[in-house]
Amino acid sequence: MEVLGQAVTSSADVLCDLRGLKCPLPVLKTRRRLKTLHDGDRLIVETTDPLAGIDIPHFCRQEGHELVESEKTADGHRFVIRKGMSATA
Repeated sequence: MEVLGQAVTSSADVLCDLRGLKCPLPVLKTRRRLKTLHDGDRLIVETTDPLAGIDIPHFCRQEGHELVESEKTADGHRFVIRKGMSATA
């Protein structure tokens, strides 16, 4: 289902609006928000920082999260991230 050209997300998805923040804050706040979610939950991150297009995918690879979708928007980027399995200490 689409509304105004954008896919409607499930109610289990969490939106993290990081528009207006500059590097490194989008990655730091994404990391903090993912820590509050359960393994397999999806986080939708919206940013306006041009470096987020590089930083968020790199962060996901390093931390073991799945970058489900990466999209360039009119004013930045939109990422859909599925939280990876929590590491055990």
